[in-house]
Amino acid sequence: MTYSFGLIGCGMIARFHAKAINDLENAKLAGCWNRTSEKTHQLANEFGGTAYESLETMLANPEIQVVCICTASGAHMEPAVAAAEAGKHVLVEKPLEITLDRCDRIIAACEANNVGLATIFPSRFHDSSQAFKTAIDGGRFGRLTLGDAYVKWHRTQEYYDSGEWRGTWELDGGGALMNQAIHSVDLLQWMMGPVRRITAVTATLAHERIAVEDTAVATLEFANGALGVIEATTAAYPGYLKRIEIHGSQGSAMMEEEDIVKWDFGEQHSADRAIRDQMNARHSTAGGASDPAAIGHHGHTRLFADFLASLEQGRASNTDSREGRKSVEIILAIYQAAETGCAVALPLTKDPDLAARVLPFQER
Repeated sequence: MTYSFGLIGCGMIARFHAKAINDLENAKLAGCWNRTSEKTHQLANEFGGTAYESLETMLANPEIQVVCICTASGAHMEPAVAAAEAGKHVLVEKPLEITLDRCDRIIAACEANNVGLATIFPSRFHDSSQAFKTAIDGGRFGRLTLGDAYVKWHRTQEYYDSGEWRGTWELDGGGALMNQAIHSVDLLQWMMGPVRRITAVTATLAHERIAVEDTAVATLEFANGALGVIEATTAAYPGYLKRIEIHGSQGSAMMEEEDIVKWDFGEQHSADRAIRDQMNARHSTAGGASDPAAIGHHGHTRLFADFLASLEQGRASNTDSREGRKSVEIILAIYQAAETGCAVALPLTKDPDLAARVLPFQER
C-alpha cells in the first residue's frame, strides 16, 4: 500500500519531511499548504504534489491519508486536531506542542478519531541510539548511575531575528531546551527511564530581543535512582556535537551526534568489536551545532517507515503520542524549577503557566 502525505507548513523543516517521504517506496507527497502561498508553491515545485490554496481543501482530499505538521511549535495543535477530525493520521514535528494541555488535546483528537499520531524524534532511529537502548535494556550497564545530555550549540542573533516566532514563549515555547535540545532530552528519558525530580537554572546570556533562555543547566533524579545533568545552550561559539553519556556500575558509553565514541563494559560481548570498528570510522560532522539546516534527513526516513509500519501492524509507533509528551513535560518542569528556584517533582500536577517568564540569571 502506498500512503499519500500532505504537509502543513512549508518552512525549512518541511523540506526534511518531503525528502523522507520521497525516499520511501510506499509513500508519496500528494500536497502541501502554507499560510504564505509563495512558500506552498515553492515546496510543491521542488518536491511534487499539489500546492493547495487552503488547508480545508487539502484536508478534504480523501486520497491524502497522512498529514505532517511543520508549523511553528506553538501552532501545532490547531492543524493537528483539524487533520485528525478529517480522518488523517498525524505526524507532528517536535515538540508535540508547547504546553501539556495542548499536547493532550492533540492526543485526545487522534484517539477520538481512531487515527495514528507520532512526534518527530529521528535521533531514536540512529544506529548508535539503538545500540545504547539495546545495551541498557539488556542490563549491560549494571545499575544505572548517571545519564547526561549536553547540547552546546551556537545560533546567531540573525537566526532569532529571522522569524517573529523565534525566541518567543507563545510560539517557540522556550529557547535552547524546547527548540534545540529536546531531541537529547527525549533520548535521555527514553534510555534512562522516567524522571522523578528536577532542579534547574536558566539564563539569557548572549542574545537580544528574545524572551526565552539561551542557556540552561538542570539536574535530574530518575525514578530508578540514577542522577543526571542536562546542559543546553545556543550561546556556545562555534557550536559542538551534541553528546549523550550513560554510566552504570558495569559499563559506560558516550555518543557524539550519531557516533559512539566510548563503549566500555566489564563483560565483553561478541558485538562489541563491530561497534568499536565503527568508532574508528566516525562520520558525524557538526550537524545542527551551528547551522539548523545542516542535518541529514535519514532519521526522518526511518521514523516515517516505522510509523507506516505501525499503521499496517496495528501497533504503537516508536515515537507515539505518549512518548512525544514526555520530553515536553520534562522541559516544562525545568522551566518551572528555574522560575521558582525549587525542586520540581514529576509528573507535573498541572500545566505550568505559559505566561510565566524565566528570568535571566543576572536579574535573579
